[in-house]
Formats: sequence, structure tokens, C-alpha cells
Amino acid sequence: MTRNEQTNSGKPLKYRMLKLLWGTLPILAFLLVIVVLGYMVGTKSKALETERKAALKKSDSSVNVVTMEMKPKSIRDRINLPGVVEPWVKLKILSEVRGKIIQKITNKGAEVRKGDIIAIIDSRDYENTLISAKASYRAALSSKERIDKLYRQQLATRSQLDDATAMVDMGKARTDSAKLNLDRCTIRSPISGVLNRSYFESGQYMNISDPIAEVLQIDKVKVVIGIPESDVNAVRSVDEYEVKIDALSGKFFQAKKHFLSKSTNSMARLYNLELTIENPSGEILPDMFARVEIIKEVIDNAITLPLFSVITINEENIVYVVKGDIVQSRKIELGMQEGWRVQVTKGLEPNEHVVVVGQRSVNDGQKINIIKTVSNLEALSG
Repeated sequence: MTRNEQTNSGKPLKYRMLKLLWGTLPILAFLLVIVVLGYMVGTKSKALETERKAALKKSDSSVNVVTMEMKPKSIRDRINLPGVVEPWVKLKILSEVRGKIIQKITNKGAEVRKGDIIAIIDSRDYENTLISAKASYRAALSSKERIDKLYRQQLATRSQLDDATAMVDMGKARTDSAKLNLDRCTIRSPISGVLNRSYFESGQYMNISDPIAEVLQIDKVKVVIGIPESDVNAVRSVDEYEVKIDALSGKFFQAKKHFLSKSTNSMARLYNLELTIENPSGEILPDMFARVEIIKEVIDNAITLPLFSVITINEENIVYVVKGDIVQSRKIELGMQEGWRVQVTKGLEPNEHVVVVGQRSVNDGQKINIIKTVSNLEALSG
């Protein structure tokens, strides 16, 4: 091969290498820029973190907080359930005889006592029936007396005497039935209470079983509450309750357990609990809405604090405990809650002081300025 041929054959190879090197220069330059920018960002972040820590350290002494002393107190596990007021007795009076109302004695809304007359049905037909029954009864008695004498003289058979005795019994039964129907023409209240409804007017004809009136007994009332299945066992051991009635300006009444049903009465699987409330003044009316507080459990000498003073970080509950003039973060475990109070089952001891206001503005080991110390939740709003 000649020199010109070698030279000519080498030129394409060098050309290709230079071209390849020239093509990779932009990529290398881009990578170099990324490395330089990353270094600058890291340096800037460290500088910002250093400045932030310095700023926090500088502001540590300016954080004002309110603390609470951990004093053991009782806490209750309670539920609040809705209920409805019902009359102690609701009785519908029905007509027991047919006839026309000739007199309306008592109007609805009136208080009645047991035996008071509500209305009178025309009794003339029943009086005539009673007169006829009495006459038949007297005739049967006379006939029996004659046959009895004849029987003792052996002039009448035993069968004749038995028939006469039966006629006397039938006559007495018809007389008693006629007396009863005549008495039923005077409609009386079977219980003491309030005549809540009246279903008749004077001159109206009544059939047997037609409604006459409705009487409510409300000198004491029932409050009926639906108890969830999960709370039935707790309710069994409670005998006294507090009932709040909103319609009476939120007034509270003391109630006693009357009856807890043994089965549910709805698809909601609620067990009816009936409470008794004395109501001598009659201020509690049927169908009023009520709320019943049921205390399921009481824990005495519990460590409690306001729920809002607890900070949750990564599913852990943390509070800040005061040590001298600094605060330390403390992991705690929570238990029963009552309103805004929550029980601390682990992590705090009696008489320790916990930051309850300003806790989100402090950090572990930060100095604080205590402007107020309270011993209960109520003092925070004072």
C-alpha cells in the first residue's frame, strides 16, 4: 500500500473520533451545570436552616405560655341519648252500649278524677228492659216457691223443680245484665287525669265500641329512650338519671329506671328504656323531646388535660412539660374523654405543669415565659 493510500484511509477515522467527541461535549457541560447547581442549592439550604435555628434561638425568650397543673380529678364516660315523653297512662274510653248522647258533662282539657261523669246516653230503653227483667225474675221466684211446696208434698216432680230453679237463675242473670247496661249509659272516667280528647257531641248516636274520650294520666310521666346494643350492659347497673327537656328552657329533672325491654322493637336494634319522672305540676307534657345523660363509668383521681393542648405528630400524642424555665416534649397515651377533657393514662405525673396555651409556638428545650398557671379547664375561659 502506498503512503497516499494510508493517509487517505486514516482521515476518516480521525474525523469520526473528533465528531464523536464534539457530540458529547453538550452532555458533559449539562451534567457539570447540574452538579454546580446542586452544590449551590445545598449550600443555600444549609445557610437557611442555620438562619432559621438562629432566629428560633433568638425568639425563644419571647414566647408567652399558659400552663396547667396536673391535679387528679374524676372523669366520666357518659353518653347522651334522645328520648320522648309519654303519659304514664293513656286510656281511650269506648261506648259499651248503643244510644244517643243526651248530655255532655265534661269538655276536653278538663281534669277528671276516677268516677267523674263524662257523658250520659239516653237510658229509657235500658230502664224498660230492667223493669221487664225484674218482673220476669219475680214471677220465676214465685213459681219456684209454689213448685218447691208441691215437691215437698210429693205433688211435683224433681224435674219440675229443676226447671223452676233454672228460670229463677235466668231471670236473675237478665236482671243483672239490664242493671249493668243501664249503669253503662252514664259514662265515667276509669282513672284520674286530663281529658285530652273528646270524640262526641250532644245528640250524637253511639254504637258499641265507638270512641268517647281519651284520658291521660300525667301526674308522673315516662321518658322512653332507645338504647344501643353496645350500651345495654352499662344501663342495667344504673337506676337514676338526669333528663333535660329543651321545651322547658333546658330544665333538668331527676328520673328513675322503670323498665328495660328484653328485645328490640325496630330495625335499628334499640332497646327501649323507660324512665319515671314525678310531674305533680303537670309542666312536662307528652311528646316533648328529652335528652338523657347516662354515666357508664367513673374514674376517680385521673390525670386529665384539655384535648386541644395535645399535639399529634406521626400518630404520636405529645405535650410540652415545664422544667424550670424551659419546656420538654413528652409522649403520652390517652384514655377516656369527657367534653374537652381527656384522660392521660401514661406519660404524666400528678403536680407536673403542662403548656396548654402557646404549645404550638414552642420547641423542645425552648425557654418560655409563663404568664398564667391554672388548675382546671374552666379557668382558661375566665
